[in-house]
Amino acid sequence: MIQSVTFKNLNWNVAADLYLPPNFDENKKYAAIISAHPIGSCKEQTSGNVYGKALADAGFVVLAFDASFQGASGGDIRFIEDPTLRVEDFRYACDYLVTLPYVDEKRIGVLGICGGGGYAINAAMTERRIKAVGSVTGANYGRLWREAFGNWSPIETLEKIAEQRTAEARGAELQINPFLPPSVEAATAAGIKDIDVLEATEYYKTPRGEKPNGATSYLYSRSSAAMGWDAFYLAEVLLTQPLMIVIGDKPGGFGAYRDGLEIMRRARSEKKELVIAEGWSHYELYDQPEPVKIALDRLIPFYQENL
Repeated sequence: MIQSVTFKNLNWNVAADLYLPPNFDENKKYAAIISAHPIGSCKEQTSGNVYGKALADAGFVVLAFDASFQGASGGDIRFIEDPTLRVEDFRYACDYLVTLPYVDEKRIGVLGICGGGGYAINAAMTERRIKAVGSVTGANYGRLWREAFGNWSPIETLEKIAEQRTAEARGAELQINPFLPPSVEAATAAGIKDIDVLEATEYYKTPRGEKPNGATSYLYSRSSAAMGWDAFYLAEVLLTQPLMIVIGDKPGGFGAYRDGLEIMRRARSEKKELVIAEGWSHYELYDQPEPVKIALDRLIPFYQENL
C-alpha cells in the first residue's frame, strides 16, 4: 500500500510516498525508515520503487520523499542542490513520522542511495531520533563537487558562481545546468569513459530509470554551499548509530567505493558493517535484481536487529 503524503519544511511542502507493510494495522506500532533519493533524482526511482517497496514488504513503514526544491516538493526556486537543505529534510521527515500513531518513535532508521547516502549519514550525526543508518553506494556530494573529475578549480568555480548569482540578483535568467550528458551516445562522442557517468546517463536518460520528476539538473548559482561541505565531517565524534554501508567493487568517478571505505574507518559507531557487492557497479545497485538482492539481504536483517 502506498499513500501520497506531504509534510512541512519551513513554509513549503515536501512530497513523499508512504509505503505501508502487508496486512498493515494502524493500531499496531511499526519501525519506520526514511528513504532518500540520489542527487538529481526523485522518490519514484530507486529510493521508493525499489528499496522503499522492498523494505515495506519486509514489515517497515517507509517514507520516500522528494528533496525540497526538487521533484514534486515545494520551494519556489527549483533545482537547488544545497547539502544543508537536503540534510534538513531528514529532520522534518522525523517530525512527520513521530506524529503518526502507528510509528514507534524510538525505531526510526534511514536509508540513502548515492548522494542521499551521504546526506543520510550526515543527518544522523545530529538527528538523534535516527537510530540506524544504511547507505547504498553512498557518495559525499561535497567532495564530488570539489573534485569534479579534475575539470575545474574550486576557487575559480566559486568566483564564477558568485558572478552568476550577482547577475541573477540583477534580473538575469537562472542558469540551470544538467548533471549528465543528454544520452550515452553523446557522452561517448564527447570522449567520456567514466563508468559512473556512462551508467548514470543510461539509467536516467532511458526508460530504465527515467521519471518526469527525475530532472538530473541543478541551479548553478546556488551550488557554492556544496564546495565547502563534507558529508563525513565529525563522523569520528558524532556518528554513533549502527551503520551499514553497501558499495559495489567497480569504482567510478562519483566516489562511492572510496567514500564507503572512508566512512567505515571514520565512524564512531560500535556496530558498523561494510557490504561489498562483488562484480557490481554504482548504478547496478540502483535497480538490477542481483545486486539489489545482495544489498537487501543484508539491510533488512540490519534494520530488524537495530530498530
